[in-house]
Amino acid sequence: MSARWKAAALVAPLLLFLLLVFVAPIGTFLFRAVQEADVAPVLPRTVSVLADWNGAAMPGDAAFTALAKDLREARTRDQETGGGAIARAAARLNADWPGFRSLLPMTARRIAAAEGPPREALLSISEDWGTPAVWGAIRRAGGPVSDFNLLAVLDLKRDAAGGITAAPADEAIFRGILWRTLWIGALATVICLAIGYPLAWLMATAPPRWVPFLVAGVMLPFWTSLIVRTAAWMVLLQREGVVNAALQATHLITEPLPLLFNRGAVLLAMVHILLPFMVLPIYGSLRALDWRLPRAAMSLGASPLRSFLRVSLPLSLPGVGAGCLLVFIQALGFYVTPALLGGANDQMVPYFVAFYASRTVNWGMAAALSVLLLLAVVLVVALYGRLVGFSKVRTA
Repeated sequence: MSARWKAAALVAPLLLFLLLVFVAPIGTFLFRAVQEADVAPVLPRTVSVLADWNGAAMPGDAAFTALAKDLREARTRDQETGGGAIARAAARLNADWPGFRSLLPMTARRIAAAEGPPREALLSISEDWGTPAVWGAIRRAGGPVSDFNLLAVLDLKRDAAGGITAAPADEAIFRGILWRTLWIGALATVICLAIGYPLAWLMATAPPRWVPFLVAGVMLPFWTSLIVRTAAWMVLLQREGVVNAALQATHLITEPLPLLFNRGAVLLAMVHILLPFMVLPIYGSLRALDWRLPRAAMSLGASPLRSFLRVSLPLSLPGVGAGCLLVFIQALGFYVTPALLGGANDQMVPYFVAFYASRTVNWGMAAALSVLLLLAVVLVVALYGRLVGFSKVRTA
């Protein structure tokens, strides 16, 4: 028992380090996908009143009274502290109901000087306060957690009554982006496999004196920055680049070819970057293969092709599976290469994570897209474990 405690004590600092610098930051970021912290501090009374509202009809006078009080107090606080809480709440509500970005600040300015009953005052400021959809957006954003962002990345939303419905056609984009990401990742994986398996076979069957040079050639991309390699492809593929210049010099073409800002350029660069991750696991499996087995199959009358299909290929499948898993998972997370080499229809999920995080500062949507990407990776790993099994990789 003491030996176990000593081993646990040795591992504990590493586990604590991973928890503090890896698990906790990522978990905190992903929690933003369901966290609602912008609207409730600004409209606490309104959120409380709407908690019991069924969403089928307009809320009662209590909701209008609570909203008027909340907006007066929030505007006073913003003027005193310069915090901009109303603007943050408006930005969050605008994601659910377009128009809130101007409606909420305008109402907060005008309600301070409005007279008469709150219902009439709010309706005189804007007729939008007479629609249940506006109040439904406030209720859904009341927090402390909600599924708004998670539903949004699946092109779904909740109506005023709380039911889940499909997003309008002009807003439904994320499913297409997810399928595009999976398709590009799958294409890159298949191309890497088609190129990587023969290369790994060559490395495994080459004379020993050539193996170090072949391995060094495969490892060479690791010695260059990803951004540098991507920029190099831009130089090669642009209209006045090396490839077009060479083709024109040999009179194979008369006009420059559109080689850049398309799906082909993205896949070409991705394959160049990811190929070593396919070659090395397959090479490891082939190196561990007992080459007497395919020779024995051929001595018993099997053709070289039949010997490969029935003996060599099945024994190398653990390496193929590991290589496909590594390449596909990494392909799903590509951001720089599609952003620099691809067009508008070639951007993948990571591009939109960066877009929401840096340009619109919508951390909720960025986190929700990250959760979607993480679930896709988990599904792929689970499918790999189901079809291939991780134990086969360990025994390889």
